[in-house]
Amino acid sequence: MLEFITHKTGENPELLVIWLHGLGADGHDFEPVVPQFANPDKAIQFIFPHAPIQAVTINGGMRMRAWYDIKMMDIGKQPDEAGIRESEQAVLELIEAQIAAGFRSEQIVLAGFSQGGAITLQTAARMTQRLAGIVALSCYLPMPEKLTAEQTGNNLKTPLFMGHGTFDPVVPQALGEQSYQTMKAAGYQASWHEYPLQHGVSMDELEDIKRFLLSL
Repeated sequence: MLEFITHKTGENPELLVIWLHGLGADGHDFEPVVPQFANPDKAIQFIFPHAPIQAVTINGGMRMRAWYDIKMMDIGKQPDEAGIRESEQAVLELIEAQIAAGFRSEQIVLAGFSQGGAITLQTAARMTQRLAGIVALSCYLPMPEKLTAEQTGNNLKTPLFMGHGTFDPVVPQALGEQSYQTMKAAGYQASWHEYPLQHGVSMDELEDIKRFLLSL
């Protein structure tokens, strides 16, 4: 199973957020944001998994933590289907382990940034359980042409927060917004949020995510 680190904002957490990092990072990447989600009315537990280490084509075959390979600069093309599906299964196993540990699926939020956000959308659409919420940041929907045929429909009514920087040079905003439109057209309860930044997450975005989590 995926290795991970975990933090809580308080005792007896009501929500479990599984947050997937981006390409070349690791589970420590979003660790510093945990204190920002502290709230006396709702304790949250965070799990930050580490992606496996593998060669990434666009980085000259360098080995790094990645949820799947990226073969060309136009990231929406030539998807690494095998790698995407392997990570989907790994995340599903992690979710099942947390359910076995005592969380209900309706208490779990699946979140991700960049590559992690792509795997979040891929996985949430194909789950047999219903999640509490979905957070997809600075990312895109991989293999959108397969969504209709493969989605289970179990998370169509699950609130979906999609955020993106308007100056993102890594995952173009247009690609993210196109993915949002695809999810909306498929029936997902998606909301779109734009921020004046590049490929990252701002304090304003974190505050919006906090409000989103506290509303679940």
